[in-house]
Amino acid sequence: MEKEDLKVLNKGEEEEMELQGYRLCRWRLALVGVGVLCTGGFLLLLLYWMPEWCVKSTCTRTTARDADVVLMRSTDEFRRWFLARVRVMLAPGSNPFHSLETQTTSPSSPSSPTCPFSSLDSPPLANGHTPHPSDGSPAQELIRKYADYQPTQIRYFTFHSTKYYWNDEVQNFEVLNGLEDLQVSCSTLHSEHSAGLNRNQQEYRKLFFGVNEIAVKVPSVFKLLIKEVLNPFYIFQLFSVILWSADEYYYYAAAIVIMSVISIATSLYTIKKQYIMLHDMVAAHSIVRVSVCRASNEIEEILSTDLVPGDVMVIPSNGTIMPCDAVLVSGTCIVNESMLTGESVPVTKTNLPNPLPGERDEDNDSAYNTEEHKRHTLFCGTHVIQTRFYTGELVKAVVVRTGFSTAKGQLVRSILYPKPTDFKLYRDAYLFLLCLVAVAGIGFVYSIVLSIMNKVPAKTIIIESLDIITITVPPALPAAMTAGIVYAQRRLKRIGIFCISPQRINICGQINLVCFDKTGTLTEDGLDLWGVQRVENGSFHLSEENAYKENLVKSQFVACMATCHSLTKIEGQLSGDPLDLKMFEATGWILEEATEEETSLHNRIMPTVVRPPKQLLPPEPVASPEQDMSAYEIGIVRQFPFSSALQRMSVVARRLGEKRMDAYTKGAPEVVASLCKKETVPENFAEVLEGYTKQGFRVIALGHRRLESKLTWHKVQNINRDHIEANMEFLGLIIMQNKLKAETPGVLQDLHRAHIRTVMVTGDNMLTAISVARDCGMIPPQDTVIIADALPPHNGQAAKITWRYADKPSKTPRLEHKTQEMYHFAMNGKSFAVIEEHFPDMLQKLVLHGTVFARMAPDQKTQLIEALQGVDYFVGMCGDGANDCGALKRAHGGISLSELEASVASPFTSRTPNISCVPSLIREGRAALITSFCVFKFMALYSIIQYISVTLLYSILSNLGDFQFLFIDIAIILLIVFTMSLNPAWKELVSRRPPSGLISGPLLFSVLTQILICLGFQTITFLWVRQQSWYTVWKPFTDVCNRSSHINMSDLNDTEVDDHNIQNFENTSLFYVSCFQYLIVAIVFSKGKPFRQPSYKNWPFVVSALILYFFLLFIMFHPVEDIDEFLEIVCVPYEWRIKLFIIILVNAAVSVVVEGAIDLGAFKCLTRLCCPRKLAPKARYMHLAQELSVDPDWPPKPTTTTEAKPRPENGSTYQFIINS
Repeated sequence: MEKEDLKVLNKGEEEEMELQGYRLCRWRLALVGVGVLCTGGFLLLLLYWMPEWCVKSTCTRTTARDADVVLMRSTDEFRRWFLARVRVMLAPGSNPFHSLETQTTSPSSPSSPTCPFSSLDSPPLANGHTPHPSDGSPAQELIRKYADYQPTQIRYFTFHSTKYYWNDEVQNFEVLNGLEDLQVSCSTLHSEHSAGLNRNQQEYRKLFFGVNEIAVKVPSVFKLLIKEVLNPFYIFQLFSVILWSADEYYYYAAAIVIMSVISIATSLYTIKKQYIMLHDMVAAHSIVRVSVCRASNEIEEILSTDLVPGDVMVIPSNGTIMPCDAVLVSGTCIVNESMLTGESVPVTKTNLPNPLPGERDEDNDSAYNTEEHKRHTLFCGTHVIQTRFYTGELVKAVVVRTGFSTAKGQLVRSILYPKPTDFKLYRDAYLFLLCLVAVAGIGFVYSIVLSIMNKVPAKTIIIESLDIITITVPPALPAAMTAGIVYAQRRLKRIGIFCISPQRINICGQINLVCFDKTGTLTEDGLDLWGVQRVENGSFHLSEENAYKENLVKSQFVACMATCHSLTKIEGQLSGDPLDLKMFEATGWILEEATEEETSLHNRIMPTVVRPPKQLLPPEPVASPEQDMSAYEIGIVRQFPFSSALQRMSVVARRLGEKRMDAYTKGAPEVVASLCKKETVPENFAEVLEGYTKQGFRVIALGHRRLESKLTWHKVQNINRDHIEANMEFLGLIIMQNKLKAETPGVLQDLHRAHIRTVMVTGDNMLTAISVARDCGMIPPQDTVIIADALPPHNGQAAKITWRYADKPSKTPRLEHKTQEMYHFAMNGKSFAVIEEHFPDMLQKLVLHGTVFARMAPDQKTQLIEALQGVDYFVGMCGDGANDCGALKRAHGGISLSELEASVASPFTSRTPNISCVPSLIREGRAALITSFCVFKFMALYSIIQYISVTLLYSILSNLGDFQFLFIDIAIILLIVFTMSLNPAWKELVSRRPPSGLISGPLLFSVLTQILICLGFQTITFLWVRQQSWYTVWKPFTDVCNRSSHINMSDLNDTEVDDHNIQNFENTSLFYVSCFQYLIVAIVFSKGKPFRQPSYKNWPFVVSALILYFFLLFIMFHPVEDIDEFLEIVCVPYEWRIKLFIIILVNAAVSVVVEGAIDLGAFKCLTRLCCPRKLAPKARYMHLAQELSVDPDWPPKPTTTTEAKPRPENGSTYQFIINS
């Protein structure tokens, strides 16, 4: 492949792909056509399964620019292939953000210098196909309207509901997302994009961005059926059915057809139902009527499907469901974002800051970005509950993304086109099937050679040799494998855990580390106010229980508590962040949201007013009605919402009757103290703070500043928060108590007993987090906590990490003599970022014993999980779903503690609002995983046992009969498979972990020994029956049971000639023995403790096995003529039945003893004897732990500093420096 013409799409993103261009080649197409005819259509199937073969066999390579077809390959570990048709169309211009009026009328090249994109002509369809432009398309109409313009040729293709356009400037295909592509700064958004578009601009942009709709097209049943039936597995079944019919096994073929039809119908029903559910969820509010501002200052009502990026939408005061992603440019909105985040607390969205001309630098006027400015962005699908407006001013938002580019669109795309789940079990399953196919190949050759030697007709040779292959690969395998998962999902639902990704249940069985969010997960959601500690004149007062006092009512401290929040009234009820609620309730003040008439009293500036209750106000003499003290109230002029990146929130407020405004801020104590004047921060600030955080309190600091009188209302609306949040006065601390949930310590203890590591990852203060970790038992009391403080490179100095103890121990313990588990690392988000960038090799060592990660931003939580997965941990994540979405999705098993039945943010959602769901999920995962192994081992043995029987019978030109196959496959196998999966999970978590793959020593050893046992006993039976004194080649009138008195000679004349030579002594003997062998291996493989409840508690399985045993013993010792005739069994002497019974008993005893020995570690003993060398551990974290256990410099001493030394050839290294 020519590297230079290999394009990379979506570079650095999750959907990164390599792209090559191809052009259709007629002679290749003709050749493929001939090939399809010659192979009876099989070649066409092969090309359908392999897109890369399809493209390479029908097309020739060309440049991406000239391609008719593009072939893409994902760059992730799955390396999947996709193909897409490139389409060409005409449009009057080449850049959606150009104004048509300003474009040149001279003939233009197919590219424009600014943004040489191509456009589209029709609404995007969910399945990724776009109809060809017709003459009546909007593009044609626009071209007619602008007849003077030279139409531009446009090339694009659609893939996974996204359109990719050829961009001549970068010589690659690119996606048009929306307004963000322009990299507009916040001030430009206000100045150039807040006026709205005229109708022509809107129509022109619509060509590029398409209809604003997330269209989930529900495929027709026929389409789904074709897709399902063309699955390689069903094609193999079709081949088997044709073969069996040719061999006159009509009943068995019919049974398999019925099973397949039921399986396909169930599958179709489930898929169709999922599509309909998704369609209904998306369609519920996808088309609404919206008001938009046109460039001519008029307001027009249009359908939301006509919205394009750049439109200015008016948000109605009574709320709406957002039909697109839009950024607020004026006004404030209260939004419920539970649909996106699972967090049901309403969020306040404020308008995008508009820096004044003199203050526009890179920091203040950054390019607009939905992630960075999410506090100003209204996301598609979220519910705007109400808006706050100023008299005469509308609440407006500029549309930034539409359709599938929106947040909701991306979510729907991730559901429509999920990544395949990579798990060792599934990869091993395919390898196992390949081994079975290889075994089948041996049988295939053997049967051909045998048949030729015996001069069997060619037709029979072909049928019987192909039949061997259909026997070895069991047709019921996929159905059997999913049964265990379906049962586990049902059991999880019963205990209130909902699952949207069933394949993950098996992966949960492997989890050996769980990350927990702190607030709302380990601790109670609500915080209780423990007390306040005010500061005056740079020193702390004594702590007070509350601020509900007369002497404090007019203090700035209480004013800050009463105003610095994002609470709002919804239907008369205060709602918002639980912390804000507790803080505001502690003041006893009243919040009023002003009506439109009331705002006029306050110069139209105050949408929200807070006032103290009358009983708290001092009873002052009323001098005149104007000075009525009951009018003491504060209006909130502007809010700077809480930002987890900045760790603070601020408000600008004004007291009624005051000229100057006040700024109040609250946030993390370290952050607020850094914004305050040094002289106002008490000297013992750090000690006081440490005292509280060590006890596990959550501490919030308050700050205040009188603003200059020149700051008018309009200036405040556009000022940057950095101007407000500076030179403040430190007001004091609010101490909140965050109680542990009652279940937390017990659950963590269970996990520790099961050797499952626990890690805390939180946005809270580090010392508080360490204290909570100690309280809940995550860090045992005797263990040492080492804090890693990392500093980025500064003034030419390299990045460095300083190590210190969290709680200064009285005697410094000599850590080198301790066991590995006796120390824990703790670090904050800033240190994590520095270590990740400058000490990547150190990070792997730190996550090995890192227990507390504090002040972590949402994306850092995801990076931590990736780092843990990088050292081969199977990571679980438990959070409340709000800011943990990325981490919950990235973890192997993410559980969201959300009220919502199925939070789209994570694979699992628990109705129980505490962490007791974590051990339950791991137990069910382990049970499901062990069930999958049991079923797989059983299905492998079933096909091998049947294969042995058939191969032995082929040697005497016999076979199993149609009804014998039917009895084995339907009565024994299906019944056993679907009941052996019903064992529930074991009651408690044990320290042993199930193997992660099928290709593990003990598992393979178990399967191989059972195969050898079955082979041995079947061969003994086959050879021994021929040694019997009564043995003779069976004929219809053979009578070894002395039943001649009952046999009527005329019946013998009516007996059909047995073409297949099925009725004989070998067949009957092998049929009995093999039937018992299926039941023996089912019982042997049906393991209970320590991962599942014992099999005797699984009554459907026990009943099924007993009925089958009874039936088989009954027909063996008490032949019933009708049953014998039906199953094509012949009568054998009674003493031979006793011998068969002894063979079966010995077989059962040997199987049980051997499997028991393997369970007790026989395989380990064997491996030790065969290879006495100690094997290196497979998992990277174990390997690292071994290395570190002999490293004298690890863990770092508390007085050392580690410096990064750049070494370009292998990333980074570091050296320890001992501080004197």
